[in-house]
Amino acid sequence: MRNIALKLMYVGTAYHGWQVQKNAVTVAETLEHSLASVVGHPVKCTGAGRTDAGVHAETYIANFRTSSRIPCDRIPLAVNTRLPDDIVVVKATEVSDGFNAIGSCLKKEYTYRIYNSHIRNAFYVNRAWFYPKHLDETVMQRAASHFVGTHDFAAVRSVGTETRTTVRTVHYFNISRSGELIECRVCADGFLYNMVRAMVGTCVYAADGKFSPDDVPAILEGRNRTAAGPTVPAGGLYMTKLWYQEDVL
Repeated sequence: MRNIALKLMYVGTAYHGWQVQKNAVTVAETLEHSLASVVGHPVKCTGAGRTDAGVHAETYIANFRTSSRIPCDRIPLAVNTRLPDDIVVVKATEVSDGFNAIGSCLKKEYTYRIYNSHIRNAFYVNRAWFYPKHLDETVMQRAASHFVGTHDFAAVRSVGTETRTTVRTVHYFNISRSGELIECRVCADGFLYNMVRAMVGTCVYAADGKFSPDDVPAILEGRNRTAAGPTVPAGGLYMTKLWYQEDVL
């Protein structure tokens, strides 16, 4: 059996996240059905992470095993003709037998986009969070900087998937503005359920004056979810970068 890694992108608005679910349309299920019709047998995909309903991916990696001998350079074209327009396979690579899209991932970057203007923009509907009150990105950055490093992130996780530990290492959390669009880029060795969206919500609360950006360390130490900011809407979140030792990107 060959182990094939797929690089893909998708708009998550129409899907209930990545992971296959019994009563909802998901990205993984849609991709698996299309792959099965190409390789001629049922397919199970392992994805780089469990993106939630409405979350997008500019870059995403999944892998599957197949007995088919179809060349890798033909897989994207063949699969894309069977996929809806909002999911696109960009590249297929044969990888080592031990490669696993989630287990082999060294670190991930997510980007959260806020459309910060008094007037909403129709082209950012479900693509960025419309926030009409002006946000000072320098205050947001002060708050964001406190998340960098190795911490217990229990204060910014939602109850959901069980995990062995809530300790993670954040490599950077950079906030920038271009016109009305604020981008919040965060990279870590792994993320807890809704962690990025709660971190962004905490930075927004700091900029909104609900607490000081320098209160973030105490919020993390307290491990109390209600002390941090809200979980911001899913439509502004994108998986934007992944790191692997094997050349799958």
